Amino acid sequence: MYNNIFDNNDMIKLQNILRIHNKTITVAESCTGGLVASIITKISGSSDIFNGSVVTYSNKIKNQELNVKNETLQKFGAVSCEVVNEMLNGVVKKFDANYAIAISGIAGPTGETKNKPVGTVVIGICDSKAHKIVNIYHFNGSREEVQIQAAKTSLKEISKFIQNTLDK
Repeated sequence: MYNNIFDNNDMIKLQNILRIHNKTITVAESCTGGLVASIITKISGSSDIFNGSVVTYSNKIKNQELNVKNETLQKFGAVSCEVVNEMLNGVVKKFDANYAIAISGIAGPTGETKNKPVGTVVIGICDSKAHKIVNIYHFNGSREEVQIQAAKTSLKEISKFIQNTLDK
């Protein structure tokens, strides 16, 4: 499902690029519940490019495990560019990785607000040198469809980001 976004061959290419350049990737996930990590580790041999990840579903764990400030969570909400930015900072340090993905969103069917409907997902990517891209996406479909689209979009975006940083 949604293989047009990012498929197994794309994952193999991403892992090979990381491997060739001796780089690693990590993930901080909220609404995707570990799906990105699962996609990465479906490929045999992924342990040389993937040290680990963390699912920080609750605000308490975002703060405890990734040092996301409570003030940031209260002021902007968990589904915000500000929180995802802090999640990126925390996870790239925690797992001593070269690249990171962070995701927070509303997969539904509950949890929406007037300004953040179901399908709103914030995806951030970065490298260990603090180059970052954080964007808000709006996905349609069931809870599972939103999660799959978010996970695959994050991998597609980090693939482009890595290729661009390595080309420089």
